[in-house]
Amino acid sequence: MRFQILGPTAVLGEDGEPVALGGPRVRALLTLLALHAGRIVGAEQLVTGMYGPRPPEGVANALQSQVSRLRRALGRDLVEFHPAGYRLVADPQEVDARRFELLAQAGRQALAAGDPGRAATLLREALDLWRGAPLADAPHAEAAAAALEELRLAATEDRVQADLDLGRHRELVAELRQLTAAHPLRERLSAQLMRALYGSGRQAEALTVYDEARKILDEELGVEPGAELAAAHLAVLRADPALGAPAASAPRQRRGLRAQLTSFVGRDEEIEQVGARLRANRLVTLLGPGGAGKTRLAIEAAERAAGDVCFVPLAPVSDGGDVPRAVLAALDIRDTLMYGPDRPAVDPVTRLVSALADRQILMVLDNCEHLVAATAELADALLAACPGLRVLATGREALGITGESILPVAPLRLPPAEAGDSSGNPSDYPAVRLFADRAAAVRPGFAVDAGNADQVVRICRALDGLPLAIELAAARLRTLSVSDVAARLDDRFRLLIRGSRTALPRHQTLHAVVAWSWDLLDEDEQRLARRLSVFLGGARPEAAERVCGLPEEVLFSLAEKSLVEFVDGRFRMLETIRAFCAERLAESGEVDAICEAHAGYYLDLVTTADPLLRTGEQLEWLARLDEESDDLNAAVRWATESGRLEMGLRLLAGGACYWWMRGHRTSSAALASGLLAALGSVRPAGMEEEYVMCVLITAWAGEIDNGLRARLEEVRQLLPISYLPHRVELLMMLLSSFNGPPGDHAEAYELVIRHSVGLPPWQQALSFAGAGFVLDLLDRTEEALAYFERGLAAFKAIGERWGIILALSGLGQLHQRQRDYPVAYALADEALAVAHELGAKTEIAESLCLRGDALHGLGEVEGARADYALAAELSRRNSSMDILARAHLGLGEVALSLGDLDAARALLAQAHHECPRDWYSTEDTRERIDAGLAEVGRMVSER
Repeated sequence: MRFQILGPTAVLGEDGEPVALGGPRVRALLTLLALHAGRIVGAEQLVTGMYGPRPPEGVANALQSQVSRLRRALGRDLVEFHPAGYRLVADPQEVDARRFELLAQAGRQALAAGDPGRAATLLREALDLWRGAPLADAPHAEAAAAALEELRLAATEDRVQADLDLGRHRELVAELRQLTAAHPLRERLSAQLMRALYGSGRQAEALTVYDEARKILDEELGVEPGAELAAAHLAVLRADPALGAPAASAPRQRRGLRAQLTSFVGRDEEIEQVGARLRANRLVTLLGPGGAGKTRLAIEAAERAAGDVCFVPLAPVSDGGDVPRAVLAALDIRDTLMYGPDRPAVDPVTRLVSALADRQILMVLDNCEHLVAATAELADALLAACPGLRVLATGREALGITGESILPVAPLRLPPAEAGDSSGNPSDYPAVRLFADRAAAVRPGFAVDAGNADQVVRICRALDGLPLAIELAAARLRTLSVSDVAARLDDRFRLLIRGSRTALPRHQTLHAVVAWSWDLLDEDEQRLARRLSVFLGGARPEAAERVCGLPEEVLFSLAEKSLVEFVDGRFRMLETIRAFCAERLAESGEVDAICEAHAGYYLDLVTTADPLLRTGEQLEWLARLDEESDDLNAAVRWATESGRLEMGLRLLAGGACYWWMRGHRTSSAALASGLLAALGSVRPAGMEEEYVMCVLITAWAGEIDNGLRARLEEVRQLLPISYLPHRVELLMMLLSSFNGPPGDHAEAYELVIRHSVGLPPWQQALSFAGAGFVLDLLDRTEEALAYFERGLAAFKAIGERWGIILALSGLGQLHQRQRDYPVAYALADEALAVAHELGAKTEIAESLCLRGDALHGLGEVEGARADYALAAELSRRNSSMDILARAHLGLGEVALSLGDLDAARALLAQAHHECPRDWYSTEDTRERIDAGLAEVGRMVSER
């Protein structure tokens, strides 16, 4: 677990999901324990930190109660009792405050050792851990919070010092003005501001800062400036070179570097990486797709580099033989000799070696992709002959020279894509900042705010975070609104056509950027690139080879040329490149053939994966289908739209178990609904199971109209409760959840037992759990317990976690009805742990509801409320309406027990509206909702 106390207290589990903690006292307790993680904290110290200097009576019992609640939230093993107090069993480095201190200390040591680059990186990492006021949930821990704030300010001063040592004077002036205004008595900050101003060529302003600081110190404290500030003043008066101002006697040469007209946004980390690579390697290549910002990054890195720099633009060069001449021209080396029989022309490479042999210089070879061989040959020759030469190359393909250090230039970082993700301020992300900066240039006053943030993020995501594409989109705000630009991105190549008139032609439109890369491909590479566009989420090599019909070596070649990127074992196209290649696929006339091959591949994949999802290999196969989810959905859509309805039914049936376990209710229901509409009255012969699964998938999202209700009634006729599926194994569970047992529960029990003999392992384990549910309805409690335990053991023997959760939930509900709340809590907690391991969001939410029920029974109202609230949020995200209704029911029952009748009525009415009415499995929820509403009505009438 990770503990966060540099801001509102939060705990993140191993999966990165937040852990529900409960009320303010529990948070305060955790904050104090986390501050001293791994050490015993005395009870008196905890009481003072939680309640202040005047704690209430009975505070010892209150402390024990809060410790119990914290143990339930984190796990008993994480909070230990000792005679001297309590201890949080955690590595101190798992607490952000301690990690901050260690990073800040390491940064300070690196600064003292003369390594400002490493110091700046470490200190930035330390300061990035802060999310707000420290110890915000422990208001009585003022002294500790103040100490952390002091450490934060000292770390900021150290980071500023590191940046000054790296020559970033101009970048620091604005920040230092804010810091000195906030902390006018910090002499070190004033001295740093003086140094930043002086290094920016603003000596008079630097002296003014000293005068203002001296005046404040005199008026506020009656003292003179200290040694550090006085030394900075004297150094400015003497124009001391140690302050960082460039020496006038030896100006650096910056040939070919143009002053930039726009700000440089979002590449601080990459700038650090380029600098570090150039210090460690003599040849560094910035590699990436067109429009990723390689040239701008190279220019900015060159501006920051020490010594001479020569920038060589190779984009206008069309012949490899002219590359050496382009370098000569960039260096301003002219040939003044008169050639003749006695004085032959000197080879350009020889002239370059002569000119550079004794120089310390950084050469930027920009846009090498169309001249890779010639550029590589020249770079190799010059680096071998000129020891003081360093080369920074940019292109879409590496030079392929021994000793080359390749640095991929990725698109700008984007806000997370997950729905409901609390990603904070969108402007914290470089892609959004770049859009806002460029938009403000064409529409003064533009800013990203609550009204347009979603649209801006959508634009940046649709354009893959590519800087050039984002700049072209922002330029359209001269004549279009943000929403108009976002709406027109489906036709991005027509929309983004107005770049800078002075840019290279291939940088003036988005289409030209991609077309330049396309034209550099050979015939096989173009064929594979256009066919690969059928994959929405990228492809493994074997998938690309089968669907596209070309060997994987061609795919590897596309990756080397930055047309695809290799991420986590998959080859992916940026969406902009994929859209371009999809246009080429349409022009080729191959769309139907490639889409059919694509759908056939995914049909084979789900046919293989489906039975393995109900074995001990399920985590591996769930992860595999997570990778393929977008393409599986696309295959179903294509089968529906193209009239391959039987293939569509097979794809749906094969994907059903995956969608169910992952909680993809809404998206899968939409796919199934579309297929049902295409089927109309057609019922493909011999595919009754696949058809029934399609109907049930459509219904499991909870929105059931009359047409779907009629199909559900048809399902009851096609496959009765006694039916055992042969091809679609998951139907055994779904049919019982939908239909429920027959009216005669004893007959249902006999039916289950009779059918369980000889079943495959998963179906047999499911039948044991089913027998437990039926026996529970018959009030044969001991027998029900035995069958649930039998089912649990069978599922564990298989290693199938979803079934384990089902059996644990059945056991827990049985103990809940018997008012055996401690056991019910333990079972729900175990089910929750397994659900987290499985990554099943719906089952996580359901287990939280069951644990909430147990906590409510134990009188732990706040803990129950927290579990229900988290369950509601999770089920809302994946549209599990049955669990959402279940969570709101729990919240309504909590409100009812507290006497808040208005809140109880509203929550129960909301649950009543949400609860699906055509599924047997929601019957208990509906009965509890009705009972709760009746109790609210009774209590209101008795007022």
